[in-house]
Amino acid sequence: MDVRPVLLWFRLDLRLRDNPALCAAVATKAPVIPIFIWAPEDEAPWPPGAASRWWLHHSLRNLQEGLGQAGSKLTIRKGPAEQVLRELVAETQPACVFWNRRYEPALVARDQKIKAALLAEGVAVESFNSALLFEPWTVRTEKGHPFQVFTPFWKTCLKQPAPAQPLRAPEKLPRPSRWPRSAAVEDLELEPKVDWASGIRAAWQPGEAGAQRQFRRFLKGAFARYSSDRNFPGKAGTSRLSPHLHFGEISPREIWHSLLARQNDDNQTSIQAYLREVGWREFAYHLLFHFPFTSNAPLRKEFARFPWRRSAGDLKKWQRGRTGYPLVDAGMRELWTTGWMHNRVRLVVASFLTKHLRISWEEGAYWFWDTLVDADLANNTLGWQWTAGCGADAAPYFRIFNPVLQSEKFDPDGEYIRKWVPELAGLPAPWIHKPWMAPKEALEAAGVRLGEHYPLPMVAHEEARRGALAAWEQISKQSWS
Repeated sequence: MDVRPVLLWFRLDLRLRDNPALCAAVATKAPVIPIFIWAPEDEAPWPPGAASRWWLHHSLRNLQEGLGQAGSKLTIRKGPAEQVLRELVAETQPACVFWNRRYEPALVARDQKIKAALLAEGVAVESFNSALLFEPWTVRTEKGHPFQVFTPFWKTCLKQPAPAQPLRAPEKLPRPSRWPRSAAVEDLELEPKVDWASGIRAAWQPGEAGAQRQFRRFLKGAFARYSSDRNFPGKAGTSRLSPHLHFGEISPREIWHSLLARQNDDNQTSIQAYLREVGWREFAYHLLFHFPFTSNAPLRKEFARFPWRRSAGDLKKWQRGRTGYPLVDAGMRELWTTGWMHNRVRLVVASFLTKHLRISWEEGAYWFWDTLVDADLANNTLGWQWTAGCGADAAPYFRIFNPVLQSEKFDPDGEYIRKWVPELAGLPAPWIHKPWMAPKEALEAAGVRLGEHYPLPMVAHEEARRGALAAWEQISKQSWS
């Protein structure tokens, strides 16, 4: 008599190593049917953007290869997840369905509904944590409330029991006697019809193999200097693991234990600095889970009255890296070309949009969502609200990054600017940070004609700062009246 199989539903956990749902499925010793459901409508109002879709295409191909090496295969379907799962249950008659949890508001509600429906049909359901070190509901203030400030949140996390050791990837997955029909990855039409992804393709290797390769590269290189180099966009000072973490191609538990296993007297500072960044990611999920409305509304409710400007022209200049501020433009062009941007520069470009141009953080969040290969709803929401001053642990609205000072401090020789704003490459420091102040002879020697080769600043910093502070004062008075 055939043993009833189990369905293993892959989501943002596209790996075999340290995959709790996968290991639990294999432990049943029943045949395992791995499935992936392409259901962007389930994720509204935040279905995956264009860069995320490109990455997903290649990550799924890599997952297929890994499953094939383990003697299995991936069944791919598209359509609303509940409908597709009901179809698969009818076709395969599974004893249970396993998946790893997601925490986005729309998907929490969807998964609860699916779980209830499957249980009502006599199909067991088990879900697991594969994406976080600490589940959002396990970390609370002394009064039992969610945290809204990072430092006490992270201190509390560090007092929790240590995350479990990562699980080994199963060598073999038990096969069913008959496989369900499957679409091809190409049928999902995730890649662009017009190939704009050449720069992204050159910069990244999606998938679990790419994640492991990038992690090894980080450990052998930038990790030793991480605490000192991570803020300098012209240096290879970061791990570049963010898209791999978002798509679940590597687990935070593996990163945690790998770093701690390497600790010595010389690298303590780098380990703590990096784990703190992993903690910031945890904080983002903590906030999104406990305050689900924040994906489309400010946590600080007074900002619902903020007098944001609407200017499609100014927004487009920012999107295309034509603001006249070299560090801002370098960041936006790096994003457009590679699908990624250095974290320090993300802060500067976000501050410029929300405070120099006073365009809503939501416009920036939508643009990042479509163009970042690491577009992650929790991190995107926290990052934009933090910079705009309207979220948890927010930078005060009156903290307005000066893009010139930031450029001089974190790209002192202009390496980053020269790479992404090549029309200014001939300008020496300090003028490359503020070309509008460069002597005429320096501009001529560099072959730069401002307003023709490179734009003049959209707005003067001091003028923008005064306007932003006046807008902040306006909602502050309303809050107290």
